[in-house]
Amino acid sequence: MGETAKIAVLRFSAMGDVAMTAPVLKEFQANYPDAELVIVSRTLFQPFFADINNLTFHAIEPKGRHKGFLGLFRLFRELKSQRITAVADLHNNLRSKVITALFSLSGIKTATLDKGRAEKKMLTRKENKQVIPLKLTVQRYADVFGELGFPFQLKNTLQKPEQEGAIFQGNPGLQKNMDLQESIDIQENSESKRIGVSPFAQHLQKVYPFHKLEEVLIQLATLGHQLFIFGGSAEEEAIAATWSSKHQNITSMVRKTTLEDELELIGNLDLMLSMDSSGMHLASLKNTPVVSVWGATHPYAGFLGYGQSINDAVQIDLYCRPCSVYGNVPCYRGDFACMNNLSPQIVVNKVLDKLKSIR
Repeated sequence: MGETAKIAVLRFSAMGDVAMTAPVLKEFQANYPDAELVIVSRTLFQPFFADINNLTFHAIEPKGRHKGFLGLFRLFRELKSQRITAVADLHNNLRSKVITALFSLSGIKTATLDKGRAEKKMLTRKENKQVIPLKLTVQRYADVFGELGFPFQLKNTLQKPEQEGAIFQGNPGLQKNMDLQESIDIQENSESKRIGVSPFAQHLQKVYPFHKLEEVLIQLATLGHQLFIFGGSAEEEAIAATWSSKHQNITSMVRKTTLEDELELIGNLDLMLSMDSSGMHLASLKNTPVVSVWGATHPYAGFLGYGQSINDAVQIDLYCRPCSVYGNVPCYRGDFACMNNLSPQIVVNKVLDKLKSIR
């Protein structure tokens, strides 16, 4: 028999895209348990891969020892010393192309993500749009392994694990924060559910207006559900704190825990309400269903979370949608109708309907 496969997997950023790779790698390992994976990404994202068998994490430091071409050459040598047999480039950017080129010149087989740029351009152009579902990004990731000689049928389904018990059990980071523990530990009540809310995104065209979202939060909290706001920046922390001050059932988690603890909490939620952002993909990592809100972007572009259903996507049909793949293009109409015309009650109803379906 030949040597054991050891595949370097390149996916450096952003958070949501990196998170999307983890379920695919888990499925890969289920099909090829003897193969080894070396995921190359930023240190912050290491917790995403903690429960994947036969996988090691190799940090890239693009602002440190891996800066510039010499730094990338250093990264190549670090990986090559691990006897890599193939390279799966799930990023397809300049840095990953340099690494794959160096491995290819060394006689190592490589395969690179096809982002489907041409079809996405047809989906988002102003005139003669082709508004049809494109291949899911998670399937594009799986296809890269197929090119390397490791094909597998992607299940793309959530696998809700057995309940792990109390949220804080075995979680000392959260146990130390007693105020936070008191806000999370609610009495068992079949009518009261834990709902995560990920209201922020890198681009404003993907963000539901905050005054509308506040109506959603207050209504759900008044119904007795417990809401947890997730985010990352100091500005988001201030916004979430304002919301949490308006109802006792709303708790801000922004900048209060580690990423590991945040994932632990997400795994104990009944539902996540998220924009087209990393919150959706973190929920997928922990097998938590998501109601997603879409504005300038569209699930048809392929970025729906792993295992999530387009039936749980909240969106308005407009001639101009989608106008962007990533949400980084300003609204050319000037009225941001895709979000401004979406009523809070529609969002609330979708959340409540989804909660009924998962009880």
